[in-house]
Parts: sequence; C-alpha cells; structure tokens
Amino acid sequence: MRATVALRNAARTPLIRFVGRRSVPKSIDHTPRAHPASPSGILPDSFAAYRIKAQQHGPLGRASFSQDSVGRSAGASLGPVQPAQGEFFDRADLPARFHRLKWTEAEMEAIETGGASLFA
Repeated sequence: MRATVALRNAARTPLIRFVGRRSVPKSIDHTPRAHPASPSGILPDSFAAYRIKAQQHGPLGRASFSQDSVGRSAGASLGPVQPAQGEFFDRADLPARFHRLKWTEAEMEAIETGGASLFA
C-alpha cells in the first residue's frame, strides 16, 4: 500500500475549532483618532506639519538639510575635531585599566576546543 497516496486522499480536518458562525461587522468606523497613549491626544494637521516637528537622527524637514548645502564648505572649516574633556574617541586613548586584556593560552585553547579542554 502506498501511504502517501492514502494520506493525500484523506480529508483534512483542521485542529482549530471556532465557536459560532463568522460574522463581519455591518459598519466599521475608520475615522482617524489619536492613539490612546498619545501625550497630546490630538492628531497633527497634516503629515507635512508632522515632518517639520519630527526628529529622527536630526530634523526631517527639508529646510535644515538640503542637497544644496551638502559639500558647500570644506570639512576643515567646521572646526577642529577634538573630544571634550573626559571624552575619548578610541579605547587606546583610555587609561591602561580600561584597555583590552591579552588572551591567555588556556583561554585560547578553551575557545578552540569548544570548552572540552577545561574538563580533560
């Protein structure tokens, strides 16, 4: 007997059983509303007005960042790029106590063997 053919011909019954008939609401209210967790509780006037006030990695409005302003002046004219007092750009500039520690032979062996060398 070919089991796959018998299984393919068998009627499939779903494991989920729904109670009652499926009913679609007669009318659905699609009017825009502010989210219940909104801090102001009001909708913005328009999407353009929202974008002017929105911030995501800087202003989203075109007035603050346009293609014409990119590359208009040299980077050196923006001033020196130096970290402020107490700030560091690289880990190597930090005091020695914050440098990365060297791997020991035992640690390298444990990594290469997947930890098996610790129990051998």
